[in-house]
Amino acid sequence: MSAAPPPFPTRLDSLPDGASFDVVVLGAGGAGMSAAVFAAIAGAKVLLVESTEYVGGTTAYSAGTTWVPGTHLAPQVNAQDNLAEARRFLDAAVGERSDPALREALLLHGPEAVATIEQHSHLKYRIRPFHPDYLSELEGSTLCGRALEPLPFDGRLLGEHFALVRAPIPEFLVLGGMMVDRDDIPHMLGWNKSVKSAWYVTRLMARQLLDRLRHPRGTRLLMGNALVGRLLLSLKERGVTLLMRTHATALHREPAGGAITGLTLTQDGQTKRIAVKGGVILGTGGFNRHPKRRAEQLGPELSPTWCPGAPGHTGTAHDLAEAVEAVYGEGGMSPAFWAPVSLRPRPDGSTAAFPHFVFDRAKPGTITVDGSGRRYLNESTSYHLYGLAMQAHQFNAGQPGIPSYLITDAEGLRKYGLGMVRPKGMGLASALADGYLTSAGSIAELAGKLGLPAQNLEATVQRFNQHWPNGIDPDFGRGTTAYQRANGDATWSGPNPSLGPVAKPPFYAVKLYPGDIGAARGLKTDASARSLDRAGRVIPGLYAVGNDMQSAMGGAYPAPGITIGPGLVFAHISAKDAVARSRRPGGRV
Repeated sequence: MSAAPPPFPTRLDSLPDGASFDVVVLGAGGAGMSAAVFAAIAGAKVLLVESTEYVGGTTAYSAGTTWVPGTHLAPQVNAQDNLAEARRFLDAAVGERSDPALREALLLHGPEAVATIEQHSHLKYRIRPFHPDYLSELEGSTLCGRALEPLPFDGRLLGEHFALVRAPIPEFLVLGGMMVDRDDIPHMLGWNKSVKSAWYVTRLMARQLLDRLRHPRGTRLLMGNALVGRLLLSLKERGVTLLMRTHATALHREPAGGAITGLTLTQDGQTKRIAVKGGVILGTGGFNRHPKRRAEQLGPELSPTWCPGAPGHTGTAHDLAEAVEAVYGEGGMSPAFWAPVSLRPRPDGSTAAFPHFVFDRAKPGTITVDGSGRRYLNESTSYHLYGLAMQAHQFNAGQPGIPSYLITDAEGLRKYGLGMVRPKGMGLASALADGYLTSAGSIAELAGKLGLPAQNLEATVQRFNQHWPNGIDPDFGRGTTAYQRANGDATWSGPNPSLGPVAKPPFYAVKLYPGDIGAARGLKTDASARSLDRAGRVIPGLYAVGNDMQSAMGGAYPAPGITIGPGLVFAHISAKDAVARSRRPGGRV
């Protein structure tokens, strides 16, 4: 008779002295949870260690988009796409910024990773008929077929463990804790215009009311929360041992460049040494909240308050990895991925860093200006390039780009909202009261309230309004690619879905800052996600995935889901290698 599975999650003090696992994964974000699931699918005895009280990491905050070319789902929307085209696209978008072997591993192992996790876990995907690569102007790009989305998930299936799933950023929730996605928004905005939308919203509301009788938030999980919920249920059913609020304090390695044999863990004052046969996989989310490494990598000028990521990516696991001779990768477009964020104090004293991904900044009737009241970037570009442009303007050009100001008029606010203020002005009164938004009856008055030169801002708006009827932005080329036009408004009557007038008072503005949404620089690995030392030698039994790994994208952001997608694929590769090591005599490389 088989022994009963341990409690889920498990207490560290309940593990026997000398406990041994085939694979230990540090970090229960999307990549770490995926690695644990893959290892469990392969039949390994797996320990997953999370330092916070929630699973999901920044993946739980995200859209959950997973960029993997060549999957079995792709032919549903794009039968012509193939790995050769994806390779051509990555070569053009990334080029020498990353090791080509990493990109090749991503392409070759991606389809197998997606097929395996769909067949053997609760994680299921769908694919949209229009979801373009961000750099859609490059050869090899596609308008669909590579970006996967997790299917919605019923959090009630997790029972009491639903409480372990990290909730989305509160400002992304509506009606006291309900998640919404791109399918919900048109119905919610048009509920009074069609019977279909009214019924759709009625069902959502009824579900939310029932949920709030039993749960602190809605159990209809979407996007990143759906991905995390599906992985958590898979971990539970496959008998993975999960430790929460547990920290690794040391990695143990055999002398003379030998293998990783175990690690030391602490939880609530209890300390235990854990043995590992196959390896330790690091998926702790990167360096972004490590006080020393953050300043080294990003510079001291960029406040951690601007980071919208989850709190667990402290980079402490990198300190342990360096102690056993692991090193950081080098080069790349940027050490982090970026998005413009707006800041607002919360009632609990924390600060909300709200990422402006697509809902406002590229829509008709919006512009971005710097501290001199002038435009300096293409508002419809990807959020990563937008964040980099803000920094380049400030630090390279010596111009006042931080903060920048996102401006719209009454019509833009009504149709698209502005940051945390939703369409139709929902939340406007409180946003004006606490200073999150600034409002004025004229452009000159708005400039005065923002401390911008009125003459410059008026000239900027006048020039912008002069050219939009032609569908052309002669200054920055806004709305010139398929991706940029997709960020606009397909229902807009103008010739360019991203260009419209800023003309109808009152006018509104919100301050923007460059927020790091994830690490691109991480531990140097080979194509099997095995950590390397300074001489390029494999450290047997040590792996890095997700944002702990030097990005296969080299700090570029060519498409949606290029953190979660490679995180999944290299989780598969590393788990497969670690499980194989656990079954070899002596665990040789």
